[in-house]
Parts: sequence; C-alpha cells; structure tokens
Amino acid sequence: MTSSPAPAGATAERPADPAFERLRPLADAVLYEGYLLYPYRRSSAKNRVRWQFGVLAPRAWVEADGPVAPTVAGSAESWYQQTECLVEADSAAVLQVRVRYLQVQDKQVQHRTADGGHLAVDSLEAPGAVHLSFEEAVPRECDLVVPLADLLAGEQRFPVGAPGGEETEELGDVDGRAVRRRHPVEAMVTLGAELLDEPHRLYRVRVRTENTGRQVGPGATRQEALRHTLVGTHTFLGGSGLSFLSLADPPDRAVDHARGCRNLHTFPVLTEAGRAVLSSPIILPDHPQVAPESPGDLHDAAEIDEILSLRTMLLTDAEKREARATDRRAAEILDRVDTMPAEVFSRLHGAIRSLRPGRHSAPWEGGGEGGPAPTGGHHPGRGAPLTTALDETSPDGRH
Repeated sequence: MTSSPAPAGATAERPADPAFERLRPLADAVLYEGYLLYPYRRSSAKNRVRWQFGVLAPRAWVEADGPVAPTVAGSAESWYQQTECLVEADSAAVLQVRVRYLQVQDKQVQHRTADGGHLAVDSLEAPGAVHLSFEEAVPRECDLVVPLADLLAGEQRFPVGAPGGEETEELGDVDGRAVRRRHPVEAMVTLGAELLDEPHRLYRVRVRTENTGRQVGPGATRQEALRHTLVGTHTFLGGSGLSFLSLADPPDRAVDHARGCRNLHTFPVLTEAGRAVLSSPIILPDHPQVAPESPGDLHDAAEIDEILSLRTMLLTDAEKREARATDRRAAEILDRVDTMPAEVFSRLHGAIRSLRPGRHSAPWEGGGEGGPAPTGGHHPGRGAPLTTALDETSPDGRH
C-alpha cells in the first residue's frame, strides 16, 4: 500500500488508529472487488469493462449528461462520496480518517526494435511465459488526524490525490520491456462536524471526498477518464475519546439524528465494537468480517468460494498461462488454488454461523436532495447470508 504524506493542516505526528490495520483485510476485499473476475484472463469479456465500485471520476466527465443521482450505493460512477455518521465524544476527542483507493496504472509491453528503439505491442511471447499489455492499479491511502474541536469551529479541506509516474521493467526472458504509467489524480477531502445533542455529547461527523481533477472533459472516453479517477474509494473513521453509533440500528435517543445523516455513494458501518467505522461503496451490515474459511480474495464476492475455486482449478494450461500474464493478482489466485491443501478446501463446503431465522433488511427512506437514509430501528442483514465477500453469519461458507 502506497501512503501519501499527511496533508498540510492535518496532524502528522499522532500514529494511526491501530484499528485501521485490523480493518485492512476487510477493506481490501472492498478495494479489490471486481478487480479481476473469473476466469481471470484479459481476453474474457468480463474483464474488458472494469472498475465498478467507488469510482470517483472528474466531475465534467461524470456530469456530461446531467447531475449524478444522489444514492447510497457506490456502484454508479460519481465525482464525490459523502459519509455522515454519529459519534459520542468527549471534549478532547481526536478524529482520525483514512481515505483509500486505487490509482489506475497502464502496463504497456514494448518490443525492442533493430535500431534500439521500442515499439508498443499487445503481447510478447517468451519460452515459458507471455507478457501482456493491461491495466493494473496502485493502492493509495492518506491519513488525516484532526481534533474534533477544530472541526466544530469550521470545515477543513485536505488534498488526498496521487501524482503521476512512470517505471520501466526490462523483461529478461524476451527482447523487450514493460512500461507502467500513471496519470495524476486530483482529489480533496472535506471534514466537518456539528453538535446535535449536548447532554449526550452527540455529534454528526462528515467526510466528503471529491475528485477535483480537470484533466478530462465531457467528451472524453471512459478509459481516458479512468486515468484520473479514484477507484474502490472507501474511508476509515476512528480516533480517541469517541464512540460511533450505528445508523442501521441506532439507540432510541439517536433515531431521528440517524435519519438526518446523508450518505452518498457510500455507507458507514460499525467495526471494532463501535470504536471505528468503515464507509464502503458496497453496502454492508454492521460488524462485517471476512469469512474465516476463506483462504484468500477471489475478487468476486457474488460467487461461492468453493465453486469458484473448483472452476479455477479446471482452467486449461493455456487459460492459466494467459491469466498469469494478465495480472500479478491473478497469478496469486492460481498459485493459491492449485496448491490449496485438502483440509482447507473442505472448509469451503459450508459452515453454520447461526440457527436464528434471518430478518428482513431495514427499509430505506427517501432523503430528499441529500439522498436516502435508513429509517433506523432495524439491522440490515443480521442473521442472514451476505452477498459480498464480507461475511457476518453466512451459512453456506461463502466469503
């Protein structure tokens, strides 16, 4: 994970909330969901249109056909993402925020010509391998640390973008090289807070992440826009002297305030017993977790691990060769599946978390111009299987 330095105005000397590192495996499942889909080959139709969740592109391109609809789900392309959550805090509370996303990186394979130059090609064949041109991604994150009192005095803005860059890798098994290029991503985060209930020391905290880039206009192609886009964008919230409240199942004293929170293209859920929040473009229940049976991410949470692992094992040698050449993460999946011990594979067959009957998801209310909000008093997904890579009580062992 590539970290950005603390922006000017943010407190850099305080170490990051330890809960953030414990959240990393969970958040990585969100970050890389849909990154590559089975059969993990570049030639597969499913892998020709990528980057589906938490996509924050330049505003001029996103709004070429009109304003973005205010929704909670982060599966639609937008230029901003807004998290609002409730927190009970003391007077010395400090808020810590970590913004994470992927920066798209173009890998271009080049053949060395007779005159010593290089020619961009689609692929290069080697005696035991093949090298393919493809889009990769570089993970980025930026930490912000601000006393709650400072946010009560007024909003604060911080840059969380990433610079462009280029690296060249000489390919030792073939006469050529791979050039990896990234274009700059410009983004800002605005932090704010307001007091809601003084006797209960209840506050609303807001984190708004915006793509502020102007590099592409409304007539650009999606591929051009993605070069300057935040992908898989999500946010951690934590800190000291504070405790977060559930928006899906708030205490009675906070139900009306929960209804007033406006979450756009992302939704915050409790983790770490309320000491931290994950705001995700994929809607999750409170206290989500990666299924312990899952030996690793398959980037496709809509599938059951056992079936997907079996299908991956059955790829032909030629298909596996192409998948390995497509992306390093695809090669890691193949290695893990091909060497999976029988006892690990058997655990994928199923697990019972709870014998309680599932409950219906919470209804959602229209939130006017600010977008929808949960009605409160219900816990979506509690006791029911999840259709994401993040498991709470999944009876079929899917991850």
